[in-house]
Amino acid sequence: MNAFFPHAAQTRDVTVRVAVSFLAEQSEPRQGRWFWAYHIRIENGGSQPVQLISRHWKITDGHGVRHDVRGEGVVGEQPVIAPGESYDYVSGCPLRTPTGAMEGTFQMIVGDGSAFDAAIPRFPLAGAAVAR
Repeated sequence: MNAFFPHAAQTRDVTVRVAVSFLAEQSEPRQGRWFWAYHIRIENGGSQPVQLISRHWKITDGHGVRHDVRGEGVVGEQPVIAPGESYDYVSGCPLRTPTGAMEGTFQMIVGDGSAFDAAIPRFPLAGAAVAR
């Protein structure tokens, strides 16, 4: 386990690691808005390059309501990750509840043309209780 990235999942030769933090300065609990930033690291442990084509997020709020979010790439990019390399990005998630969770998949294409879904580990959106 990586101390900075406490959540990880491996699919084939790709490891997806996640670190998350509550952003009190961007949250407005009185207006029913809590905001988290998440840092994703995608590591290619294989012998061929992989390209992240699209994403599918499953975001569940504190009431158990799930929202599915699909889209091309991440943060406007469809990165190619060389063997032994990694790709990092940071994004955010607002919720209408002080807790929740996220998980999902990245749709990847391998250098040989094959495709697979790399699991994004489930991680909690929590820590808002300390915010005022």
